[in-house]
Amino acid sequence: METAAGNIWRESLAAWAIPKEILDQAPENPWIHPPVMFQLPDVIEDSISHQRAREAIIPGGSILDIGCGGGIAAFAVTPPAAHVIGVDHQSEMLEMFEENANSRGLTSQVFDGFWPAVAADVPVADVAVAHHVMYNVSPIEDFLLGMNAHASKRVVIEMPQRHPLTTAAPLWKHFWNLDRPTQPLPTDLMSVLAELGIDAHLELWDGSMRVEADLASQAHFSRIRLCLPESREPEVFEFLSNEPKVAIRNLATIWWDVK
Repeated sequence: METAAGNIWRESLAAWAIPKEILDQAPENPWIHPPVMFQLPDVIEDSISHQRAREAIIPGGSILDIGCGGGIAAFAVTPPAAHVIGVDHQSEMLEMFEENANSRGLTSQVFDGFWPAVAADVPVADVAVAHHVMYNVSPIEDFLLGMNAHASKRVVIEMPQRHPLTTAAPLWKHFWNLDRPTQPLPTDLMSVLAELGIDAHLELWDGSMRVEADLASQAHFSRIRLCLPESREPEVFEFLSNEPKVAIRNLATIWWDVK
């Protein structure tokens, strides 16, 4: 299914593609998701997203975490949830998810693949969540409809108010003289939902910034994302060391009750 708003969403995401002349000289795949970024913190910071999910889960109920990583979105609401379901296309993320469930005495199921391609194999849960996934989703309508069909009570989405790569815009400008786009926005996703006939709610808030463990790690992963050779990592390190440190990120929670 395609909508007019969905086409705008796809066109906006397409503008984030790395130019071919830069991508062709990349020594490594720049589209990386370091597992360290998805490990569970000792204490999961509560948030509007967690609250909206938690209030819709019955005691002993279940949560489906799409693009689960280590499972922050799921384990933030256990309890009341006692059964967690994780979907991710990286096997190391699913292993982390299962280990975290076992250590908490929870039952779990994991599904390896992309949503909604694997949706037919995944059971329905009280609540379906997807945190920090949407800017990677081009076939947006099927993704959203798949979430709606796999939640018996509520769907909760968390996303930055700006594309997460926006923070790297100064790096792209410095190393490649490349200007990065600014769309899409959470309001664009709300437009897609409206065209799908889903009455969703949008809440804006601020949360803590999650970054790689240290400046050296930030420089390493940033260098890979910038399609630069290893020899230029010290330059990236120096650039980042002179950039102002950002401790807060602007976030959005989009949620709706399933009818």
